[in-house]
Amino acid sequence: MSRYFAEGLALLYAALFITLGWQVADRTVWYAEVTPLLLVYAALLLSARRFRFGNLSYLCIFVPLLWHAIGAHYTFSKVPFGWLMDLLNLERNPYDRIGHFMVGFFAVPIMEWLLRCRLATKAIAACFAVFAVGTIAAVYEIIEWAYAALEGGDAGVSFLGAQGDEWDAQKDMLADLLGALLGATMGWFAIKEAPKVVR
Repeated sequence: MSRYFAEGLALLYAALFITLGWQVADRTVWYAEVTPLLLVYAALLLSARRFRFGNLSYLCIFVPLLWHAIGAHYTFSKVPFGWLMDLLNLERNPYDRIGHFMVGFFAVPIMEWLLRCRLATKAIAACFAVFAVGTIAAVYEIIEWAYAALEGGDAGVSFLGAQGDEWDAQKDMLADLLGALLGATMGWFAIKEAPKVVR
């Protein structure tokens, strides 16, 4: 069941990615935004024969990748989210922040890999998954800053996506960590520890 679910998600993502790559708002920003997505997608395809995740892990990978692909199509600050901004009386488009929260869901596949490979106990796997997401989030914020500084202009500003918020990077990292805590909680209840090998 997991195999067909994973293959279905992979095909669906490929179709949506190609569709969203058509007539994007800013091609330079699009290339910068989709590079990490393609690396994750390629890594999953190349490693599928050696390690196959469960359905929950694949779903926790698919949702943030799709969310990110939509953001790359429009550029995150320009995703048509006006209805939510009006509903919640927001001045800033929250699409980017929600995307960062969803990145935290990667804690689930990290936990699953550690547990099924018998590399950690459940408690250590949960902590490591949260720390890993937090570290990747911090590194990504540095990459965003470096790209914005080097590229400059509208492309740099669009990729950074701060929308005038001087604390944007810190809030994004907090959103990543909160998502990771939720992901680790889901993983705690959904993923079983591999049985210990009796010697």
